[in-house]
Amino acid sequence: MQYIDYSVQDGVAEIILNRAPVNALSIPMLEEILAAFRSARDDDAVRAVIVASALPCRFCAGLDLDILLENRGEAARDFLNKLYVDLADMQHSLGKPSIAAVAGAARAGGMTLSISCNVIIAGRSATFGYPEIDVGIIPAIHFIHLPSIVGRHRAFELLFSGRAFDASEAAELGLVSKVVADDAVLAEARAMARMFAAKPRQVMRMGHNTFMRLNDRGYRRDIGNVVESFCSVVATPDAQEGLRAFVEKRTPQWS
Repeated sequence: MQYIDYSVQDGVAEIILNRAPVNALSIPMLEEILAAFRSARDDDAVRAVIVASALPCRFCAGLDLDILLENRGEAARDFLNKLYVDLADMQHSLGKPSIAAVAGAARAGGMTLSISCNVIIAGRSATFGYPEIDVGIIPAIHFIHLPSIVGRHRAFELLFSGRAFDASEAAELGLVSKVVADDAVLAEARAMARMFAAKPRQVMRMGHNTFMRLNDRGYRRDIGNVVESFCSVVATPDAQEGLRAFVEKRTPQWS
């Protein structure tokens, strides 16, 4: 089954998420996303990459919770390695700018996917959030990089409240590069991608590699601890109760 649409035009590759109803990330979907990034990286004709959604009002809701239910530790670890490690490695080796075009809701793993890109363009009605805590898990990867973007105290409030926030707040926090009309998000991303594509290719590649290396801030050093922490949390009774309650649309009964 195909979960994304991939195309290249005028030097710009587009990775369009297309897994109804909310683009929940499964292991096969992540594999398709990574393969698309790999194709864009290895194609000299591609000078910039856009990640967007084919679904109205939805960018990406995060991971498919079936991966975590019943404490399926091996599947969870495989998923996290792809989302946290392989995606980061792919962005680091991409050698060309990537733009997330967010029109709609980005949550949890959807935040990881968008923030892994170099630029985020959001529609005015786009919303963002880290709701993991409300289902008994943690937005572990964002413990590493979010404080460096928005500051330690604001990061803690966002990560442990689980609240949603709008595009204007995301821009004020420095998470979003530009806010535009909802119907102009993809067009704005394409215009920016064409602007990047017009720059000198070799200089852009070398500059991108240097930028990514200097802004790593210990990501690869810390990521192993993050994966272990997430898997430990998922194994707790509270996490399993929270996940089941979410699927069953009821209030969790915490221990």
